[in-house]
Amino acid sequence: MATATLVTVKEYLAHTYEPDCDFIAGVLEERNVGQKDHSKVQLRIAAWFLNRSQSLGLASFVEIRIKVSSNRYRIPDVTVTRLPEPEEQVFTSPPYICIEILSPDDSFSKVQTRVHDYFLMGVENIWILDPQQKTAWICKGDSMHPVTGDSISTLDKVVSVPLKDIFQA
Repeated sequence: MATATLVTVKEYLAHTYEPDCDFIAGVLEERNVGQKDHSKVQLRIAAWFLNRSQSLGLASFVEIRIKVSSNRYRIPDVTVTRLPEPEEQVFTSPPYICIEILSPDDSFSKVQTRVHDYFLMGVENIWILDPQQKTAWICKGDSMHPVTGDSISTLDKVVSVPLKDIFQA
């Protein structure tokens, strides 16, 4: 059985990893990324927010580190904050939206753990997008609810993104 090498927060924040990794209580945790369908959905959702940044008063970021607790850092596929955008390079305040895009190798338990971390941090809106099935979920607390309509919306209904804009052919 392989053992993980422990890394300090200081070491984690001082290094660049390719691809970048989450930091979970001293252990570097790989993220599933790199496939075309994942990349296209990530680009579309980030661009959707970028194109509406001023009108919505929001800023979007791709793969930015977020300190979800004192010993845990996560890297959502897309993060959305209210304007003005945070000055810090690693976010420490809860974003408005954290978006995770599923890869074929993602397990349900890993996604649930990520959602739980965002929830405990105080993230208001957590979305899960599946490029393979062209489906989406909204997380309310620790539970995931499939999107049954034509768009995915924030809980406060300020933002509503048409699913066709995310999953276009």
